[in-house]
Amino acid sequence: MSERKIVVLDGYTENPGDLSWEGLERLGEVTVYDRTAPGEAAERIGGASLVLTNKTPITREVLESCGNIRYIGVLATGYNVVDVQAARERGIVVTNIPAYGTEAVGQYAIALLLEICSQVGHHSRAVHEGRWESCRDFCFWDYPLIELAGKTMGIVGFGRIGRTVARIAQALGMNILACANHPNPAYENESCRYASLEEVLAQSDVISLHCPLTKETEGLINRDTIGKMKDGVILLNNSRGPLVVEEDLAEALKTGKVYAAGVDVVSTEPIRGDNPLLAAPNCFITPHISWAPRETRQRLMDIAVQNLKSYLEGRPENVVKG
Repeated sequence: MSERKIVVLDGYTENPGDLSWEGLERLGEVTVYDRTAPGEAAERIGGASLVLTNKTPITREVLESCGNIRYIGVLATGYNVVDVQAARERGIVVTNIPAYGTEAVGQYAIALLLEICSQVGHHSRAVHEGRWESCRDFCFWDYPLIELAGKTMGIVGFGRIGRTVARIAQALGMNILACANHPNPAYENESCRYASLEEVLAQSDVISLHCPLTKETEGLINRDTIGKMKDGVILLNNSRGPLVVEEDLAEALKTGKVYAAGVDVVSTEPIRGDNPLLAAPNCFITPHISWAPRETRQRLMDIAVQNLKSYLEGRPENVVKG
């Protein structure tokens, strides 16, 4: 029956084969598509009442074509792929997956920073290419190696992920300036205090972005704000690509105003060949994988199953309010 027919529109990224859909299968008849093009969504949903999506858009038009939909589970924290207003008008419950990747995303921000500061990947490749074997000295390095202890990290957005990054950075001996809309003094200590955005820009050796994408934060990092930063600052972004005006960051990397950038997100994903960051020096770009450790994806899967189970039991959880 359609009441228990479950369609997963784009399951491959969440589960490329190393996880199980068994939890969903216990709740109904499951059809999993690895990928669904936007124009295929309505046909694939058909008469199903329960739909899960990651990045496949579910628009007003799709909802109008698929009258049996009663539940949409987003396999991510962000839910902009769903027309939530149109869903609400039809009494459709939309849920998301909050807070599943806190540790992994925090870890990845620090991984980007450590790669910039220590250049482990580059020097390992150099050794495998025979450069150490042929070196006249007992060692060599091709980039400045940076010690983080005693330096200041500015964190823009001090929610769960921002606080996780702060904890790891403090373990490395860094001092934290935290910028948040609603400061909580309980999170301050001798090496972490709240500061205004202006102070973060002016005093930070490293700036890490962990704020949501809103009208206020879109383009937060731009020519003007970069101009207020220290010369040689390091910028990290594994939050949302549009927080950064990429043309302005690329120019700052070329002039050396920004020493290096580590980004796991860009404005259009997958990245386009004309993205200016691709040609910028000392810019480390990875393909939006901060969230992707197996343990993290298993947690996402478990929450997705629980969200659907709770809905079917008449007590929906993690319902999107926006």
